[in-house]
Amino acid sequence: MFTFALVSGLSVLMVLGSTGCQSERLQEEQSQEAVAPLKPALVDATLIGAYSADQLRNRFSGSQTALRFLIRHGIKAYRIVYNTTNTDGKTIQASGALLVPDSAGTYSMISMQHGTIHSDYEAPSNYKPGSEAYTFGSVFSSIGYIIAAPDYIGYGASRNLPHPYEHRESLATASFDMLRAAREFMENNKTGWDKRLFIAGYSEGGFATMSLQKKLEEEYPGEFNLVASSAGAGAYHKTAFMKYLVNNQTHGISGFNRNYLWVMLTYNRLYSPERPVSYYAKPPYAERIKTQQQHAGISVSLNQIFTDEFRQAINNGTDKAFLGAVADNDVYDWKPKTPTQLYHGDADNMVFYFNSRDAYDAMRKRGATNVELITLRGRNHGTAIIHYILGTFSFFNTVGKEA
Repeated sequence: MFTFALVSGLSVLMVLGSTGCQSERLQEEQSQEAVAPLKPALVDATLIGAYSADQLRNRFSGSQTALRFLIRHGIKAYRIVYNTTNTDGKTIQASGALLVPDSAGTYSMISMQHGTIHSDYEAPSNYKPGSEAYTFGSVFSSIGYIIAAPDYIGYGASRNLPHPYEHRESLATASFDMLRAAREFMENNKTGWDKRLFIAGYSEGGFATMSLQKKLEEEYPGEFNLVASSAGAGAYHKTAFMKYLVNNQTHGISGFNRNYLWVMLTYNRLYSPERPVSYYAKPPYAERIKTQQQHAGISVSLNQIFTDEFRQAINNGTDKAFLGAVADNDVYDWKPKTPTQLYHGDADNMVFYFNSRDAYDAMRKRGATNVELITLRGRNHGTAIIHYILGTFSFFNTVGKEA
């Protein structure tokens, strides 16, 4: 669906000096700290393949034929392995795809955070047919962008670890460290990068993009020249989302419920105390979830599976551990400095519209005048994608010309 949206959408188309009186020794120490090299992130880079423009065009037929006319350059696709930090604080190796136009020139970079995937096959660094990196990522690179596409923890080089689904810090960290590794690669290989960075993602990718933006702006200001951010249909207000699921009748779509369960199980695993599934879900659902985890097929409104104990503890605030875990993953109430657009269909029945509306309201209340909410009337989680793609590239093109 994402690829189809692209087919339609694309056719439209650092350091501050110290001040004040200080001793010479202190000034020298601070200067040394300021220019101290960053710890290397890049571990390895492997060329997956070099593809001519004709080879790229031959990938697309039928309903995707329009993509052939958009391809301008050949590209080179690399599998990047880099150091990052896991949820337990330990250094691990993660991976991602780096796609580079195979033509002389200077290009901007887009960090593309992918949406929910359910198999390692779909990870960007595997660069398999049908995956986001192989299809629209390659076309975007051919048009004239360097594409950095992190796998996240749990895929690619870290596939033997569980993916921390919808976990703010690990998504942001893995994406940020991928950017550092990509920068090292481009410096080592004298790649023509104009130093400008755009970030984008939809669904889990929207949440990851917002989390990455917050990290870039608040923890590492100035390290990258972040020009614009476009986040689509992300679950930014986790606390409100979770309480809504606990207390309200929802669709009962099994595939959507799997994602909700995955979030619950991830937070239960990562934050103490870890509770048995029977605390959250009543029979027969608890046993099904215990056995099948997030793959459990549950086709009823999710509020019907929760135990009275869990529901009451959420509503009266006594389950401080789980509420705290959920709140730690809220990423809606802060003040972005970078021009930001939020896209969301108001008929989205998987990631509910109030996530983007609440983020926009909270950001504007904090004085962020460069944030815009694009409400896609009557669109659901799937049908909004095409409009997100169209808007994002128009947005990046406009802001890029002004930057």
